[in-house]
Amino acid sequence: MADKIVGLRLFADNDGKLNHDITEGAGALLVVSQFTLYADVRKGKRPSFIDAARPETATPLYNQFVMLLRQHRLEVQTGEFGASMDVELVNDGPVTIWLEREALNAASAALGAGA
Repeated sequence: MADKIVGLRLFADNDGKLNHDITEGAGALLVVSQFTLYADVRKGKRPSFIDAARPETATPLYNQFVMLLRQHRLEVQTGEFGASMDVELVNDGPVTIWLEREALNAASAALGAGA
């Protein structure tokens, strides 16, 4: 997932096409854990987080992900895992991409199978 994120061409070239990745510019990464994105609201009115990883599982995964990003020699800022934080940002552009590990694994398997 870290390699995929670093390699995504999300930054525009002189023609306005998304042809540059974060390593080609002066960008940095902000990694903030947010288990609430895993809320299941299919039943009732209260979000369920039963399928979200427990802190003892999620914290090492979060730390490993940050370490893998830093191996690309990028500036990586982090939030405090499990804390209530106020995060302020400027979303510059019309692109929002949701990456899921299962989707990446399925795409890799399909490519490996010659699809």
